[in-house]
Amino acid sequence: MHLDRYASFTTDYQDYEFYSDGPKGRVKKTVMFTKAQDDPPIYNLAFGDVDPHTGIVSDIVITDNKDRDKVLATVANTIHAFCNHYGNHYIYARGSTPARTRLYQMSITRLWEELSIDFEVHGVIDNISYEFQKNVNYEGFLVKRK
Repeated sequence: MHLDRYASFTTDYQDYEFYSDGPKGRVKKTVMFTKAQDDPPIYNLAFGDVDPHTGIVSDIVITDNKDRDKVLATVANTIHAFCNHYGNHYIYARGSTPARTRLYQMSITRLWEELSIDFEVHGVIDNISYEFQKNVNYEGFLVKRK
């Protein structure tokens, strides 16, 4: 993938950290992968801002640091790193709200040309996976590196 992204850091290949830089300042973000299902293996991707005072990760904060595509490209890059270490498993992601899931879907659509080179993307509706199509509202996404 050749999208502009931030450098991310990991010690265990399951949790990744990076910093978003923009008009709201420097914001620490984290991406976490946890196994959600064994057969076939599916990992849940959780993503959010790290509170600088408590260290607690929040997936409901709206940072609005004017770098959405760069942040999402960084998250996609962590999927590469995770798969390099643990294998090419399905990764499940959805927003913390329907509006945020829709935002992710719009970003997938906008970045489709780049994303589809490296990833299979499926939309999920009522726990059923479909090949990703533009203009269909999904409840979540299953992504697998090609």
